[in-house]
Amino acid sequence: IDFDLILENVKDLNVLAGEGISQIEHTPGGARLRQPEPLPLTLYQNGIIMFNGPFRPYEDPSTQQCLQDIMDGYFPSELQMHYPDGI
Repeated sequence: IDFDLILENVKDLNVLAGEGISQIEHTPGGARLRQPEPLPLTLYQNGIIMFNGPFRPYEDPSTQQCLQDIMDGYFPSELQMHYPDGI
C-alpha cells in the first residue's frame, strides 16, 4: 500500500470536496454559512477506520477497493450510499 500516494490523493480530494470553503445554507429566518462535514479516515499499520466505524483490516476486499479508489484519485465508491447526490 502506497501511503504517500493515499495521503497526497486525500489532500487533492479534500480540495475537490470544498475543504475550507463555506456553503450558504438557507434557514427559515435567512441564511448562514456552513462548513462541509469532515469524513474521518484513520490509517493504521494493519487497517483503516472510516466514519468512526469498525476497524477494517487491509486484507478485507472492501478496504482494498476503498484504498484503490483513493490511490486512483477517486472518492471511494462506497461513499455513493452516504452521498447519493455527490460530495
